[in-house]
Amino acid sequence: MIRHTVPALAALAMAGTAQAAEVQIAATGPVVELSITEQIEAEPDIVNVGAGVVTNAPTAVEALRQNSVEMRKVIDRIKALGVAERDIQTSGINLNARYDYDQRQQRQVFRGYQAMNQVSVKLRNIDETGKVLDALVVAGATNLDGPRFSLEDDAQAKARARATAMQRGREQALEYAQLAGFSGIRLLEVNETITGRSPGPYPVVRTASLEAAADQSAPVQPGLVSTGVNVTVKYEMTR
Repeated sequence: MIRHTVPALAALAMAGTAQAAEVQIAATGPVVELSITEQIEAEPDIVNVGAGVVTNAPTAVEALRQNSVEMRKVIDRIKALGVAERDIQTSGINLNARYDYDQRQQRQVFRGYQAMNQVSVKLRNIDETGKVLDALVVAGATNLDGPRFSLEDDAQAKARARATAMQRGREQALEYAQLAGFSGIRLLEVNETITGRSPGPYPVVRTASLEAAADQSAPVQPGLVSTGVNVTVKYEMTR
């Protein structure tokens, strides 16, 4: 009988750890390889939103100065809502010249400068998301994006997904072995790929003029987010 030499990981390679040592396990029987993806849904416990200010002015200096003043109001408002400074991060600052196309002259016409400053905010109280979005608009935010819901620590959810994936892999491998006339299986190799996804971003469109007419905060439905693992297993079919 031909001997199959199959590489196997001595330990499961987890994200962020040193690469596992590779050993060789001799397989005398046929080998079945399966890839199992398992996702676990859970209620999100954090939400990220983006808030920014866009200003226009004749000069670059004035555009940036006005933007800085307005953005400081927004950041101060975020902190006043109880958001920790570590959960507020500048995600982009842009300063660009503005041009319009003059159809009559058929050329670009300089119109001034536009400055934009955007921050990403992590909210740990999801129930307050709508109120926070409204408060940011009142404070002067001219554009919002998000919310993006996620799990801050999905280790437990991934552990459940891992256990289910391994059980499914064993059951399927055993089924293949029995269909091929074998009675058992022997694990040779396990590889894991971490996966994660969440819904969104869901665009939120709010302007100061709309805010003036609003009687309630923006409705926000967190729903569920999912996280999981992809496990590849190799089993030897045994008699």
